Amino acid sequence: MDELSGESSPLHSLHAGAKLFVTILYIVLVVSFDRYDFSGMIIMVLYPVLLFQLSGLSAALCFYRLRIVLPLVCAVGLFNPLLDHSVALKLGGVVISGGTVSMLTLMLKGVLCLTASYLLIASTPFDAICSSLAAVHLPAGAITMLLLTYRYISLMMEEISIMLEAYSLRAPGQKGIQFSAWGSFLGQLLLRSMDRAEEIYAAMQLRGYDGSCRYASAGKAKKSDVVYAAAVSALLILCRWVNVAQVIGNLLV
Repeated sequence: MDELSGESSPLHSLHAGAKLFVTILYIVLVVSFDRYDFSGMIIMVLYPVLLFQLSGLSAALCFYRLRIVLPLVCAVGLFNPLLDHSVALKLGGVVISGGTVSMLTLMLKGVLCLTASYLLIASTPFDAICSSLAAVHLPAGAITMLLLTYRYISLMMEEISIMLEAYSLRAPGQKGIQFSAWGSFLGQLLLRSMDRAEEIYAAMQLRGYDGSCRYASAGKAKKSDVVYAAAVSALLILCRWVNVAQVIGNLLV
């Protein structure tokens, strides 16, 4: 992600604060759609599509990296068709229930929110994001937690990999971890994480940590950054309150 955020493109050159503001607004607007308003949300797909083109980032790489999280997000509304049998619409002779529409809407919301977050992090150095959050007076403790989580999540994954390798060496031929060992495995991971956290905190204190981190400055916003934030925000708000797909359909009919 750090390598991706260091690339050069029109999106990468924008101020971190502008991109952060637009991303948060986009997520709020996407979440605010009614659960049956699937057609109204279709137009919101254009935002990540255009950003992928503007940044030069690979959409395939994005979905590959989100392959573990996306199924969990899409599973949120799987039971809606079983709980809501009301008729939402008819396509020819096919009746589509409200549960099916709400399920698809929830899935699309999750995919769009994750994609927007990925585009922000992949096009912006994380220190610049933290600096922008500090500029709007977000609590220093919350920003520090975000920064340390981002920096050390890879270290935790490395610890998990070491533990999995050690477990496989003690249980050759066994596929996965037995259910009876899940508790002890997670307990050991928690203890190892706490020990490593204490070591990191001690190292930070020795280097003068006083409760707040120092971030690389995001720099000053340019006119182009303000124009981008204002224009995109206005278009997103317009797309939220006007069902563009319905308007286009009425014009074609």
